[in-house]
Amino acid sequence: MGPVEVESEGEPSVMTVSAVRKAAEEAIAAAGCEAPKADADALVADALGLNPSELEAGAEDEVSPEAASAIDERVQRRVGREPIAYILGRSSFRDIELVIDERVLIPRRETGLLVEVAAELPQGARVHEVGTGSGAVALALLSERPDLRVTASDLSPEAVESARENAERLGLPLEVTVAEGLPDSLDGEIDLVLANLPYVTEVTIDERSPEIKAEPKIAVTGACGEDGLGVIRGLIEQTPSGQRMAMEHDTHHGPTMRELLSDATTIQDYMGGERVTVGTAR
Repeated sequence: MGPVEVESEGEPSVMTVSAVRKAAEEAIAAAGCEAPKADADALVADALGLNPSELEAGAEDEVSPEAASAIDERVQRRVGREPIAYILGRSSFRDIELVIDERVLIPRRETGLLVEVAAELPQGARVHEVGTGSGAVALALLSERPDLRVTASDLSPEAVESARENAERLGLPLEVTVAEGLPDSLDGEIDLVLANLPYVTEVTIDERSPEIKAEPKIAVTGACGEDGLGVIRGLIEQTPSGQRMAMEHDTHHGPTMRELLSDATTIQDYMGGERVTVGTAR
């Protein structure tokens, strides 16, 4: 019996939306997931073609065997700790929704700090994002500040393909290139370089939720080295002196980041951790 089936006196009973939601939540909770109710509602609603907010109104509606099977398949994947964004195939980031799959890192709320930094630039400023992944930061910035000139790059051809697909779907003019670090093809002055590069080490990854191991290794740990700053240092060293940069990093990296960049300040995330350092390449 799958986790979304309901029994009564040894015989399967009619499956209602309410019963399926409850069974899904219990199965996801038993697997140790952090937000079992939200996950269950998202998966059930997705299988039924609804918004999670619509589930309560149809709580006693019957769930067809086909829909129950689809829900069961999604719940089993979540029980196996597959990230919910990969199961749903999408993720919201600020005011946009992105198509997300195993090619790219799942955008986090704290990464929105990079967008906030760039959104303070004067009209017409030029921004380049290194390590764009799904295009989340660059596309959110273009959505919020269409006057800015924004380009992006990533060393993963698969990630670049994903970013281009998201740009086309959202109708946003983002030019994305395959490059490690800053592309050689960049011409003219860049007002700000943005980057959310790998900063999780092979040791600290075990301190995080199991879902992170389903994400692309190249985007999570990369060549981070023992302190997690290997990729970040590489970009800073490659960047011309005097270039303004805003870089996301782990919360314990703040002091070192302020040494790596000149005139640097560090911005805290919504949990109070030092998350994004803004400064100038030396």
